[in-house]
Amino acid sequence: MWPFKRKEQIETRSSGTGYTSQIMAARADYITGIDGVAELTGTVQGCVSLWEGGLSLADVEGTDLITSRDLALAGRSLALRGEALFLIRDEGLLPCTDWDLTTRNSKPKAYQVGLYETSGGRSVTALAAEVLHFRIGADVGLPFIGQSPLRRARLTAGLLNILESALSEVYANAPLGSSVIPFPEAPEQDMEALARGFRAFRGKTLVRESVNVTAAGGPAPQTDLKPSDVGPDLSKAMTKETLAAAKASIEMVYGVLPGLSNISTTGPMVRECQRHLAQWCLQPIAGMIAQEATEKLGSTVTLDVMRPLQAFDAGGRARAAMGIIQTLAAAKEAGIDPEIALNFIDLKGTENG
Repeated sequence: MWPFKRKEQIETRSSGTGYTSQIMAARADYITGIDGVAELTGTVQGCVSLWEGGLSLADVEGTDLITSRDLALAGRSLALRGEALFLIRDEGLLPCTDWDLTTRNSKPKAYQVGLYETSGGRSVTALAAEVLHFRIGADVGLPFIGQSPLRRARLTAGLLNILESALSEVYANAPLGSSVIPFPEAPEQDMEALARGFRAFRGKTLVRESVNVTAAGGPAPQTDLKPSDVGPDLSKAMTKETLAAAKASIEMVYGVLPGLSNISTTGPMVRECQRHLAQWCLQPIAGMIAQEATEKLGSTVTLDVMRPLQAFDAGGRARAAMGIIQTLAAAKEAGIDPEIALNFIDLKGTENG
């Protein structure tokens, strides 16, 4: 019968953990991950070069698709962006500059990737099995989004950027090495012209006073001839110590021991820094790359950065080998199975020493 009773309209709103919020958070992480305020500093680029060179030297076994060039691109992208993506094709791996993905059970299922060409970019749709997606520093809330070391240390990265920017401005604009001697009475226009000329006048006396000039009815004191430095005193701001601490913190974020950039470093310290970078930073990343390649390429892939970087104690390995040989010889003389002896000293399955 008329009028019909209308059903009460229940307005539905998306929750804070809904699909829209997750996509917005993913895009925010993607944008902030590639926008690092300290990417232009020499400290960051030095660490990125170590990652790039270390991964490009890795020994790859099990596939011919992963080349040194691909590993170098992956190392640079992982260092600055936190993730790297390659499209698998018959001609090799194609690096992707931009991508969108859909997930199921927190795992990527399909990708919309962008490829750059000389005539312009193009978009390609691919399944997860057709893509090698490397990522580091992933958050538990977004396990499919990587995070760069700079994003995980925003305060230190911002501090390093501010310090280097401030120092560059000081050296560009401050009158370093300039001095001023008190000037006698003069018209205001002349004094303003002299004041405007102070900027960027370096290494010279800006104003000179004659000893024959008198002011206020008396001779000018000789103490007035003492020059005054107009350059900023950066030592009071502790810029040297703060800059060194910021650089050391950024280097530690990238797995590089600060002793590597110390002016008084020695050969053993350089080798120890190299071992630390290869063993605790690059080799885990290489293992992650090998695991992803094994799942997508259909063959067992292994990557080793320890051997080509010689990131091990050669003398220690030689002494260890001698001890193992003596142990095996003694075990054979005693009638003990050599496999049991090796298992007892926990040497089973060790490849990198």
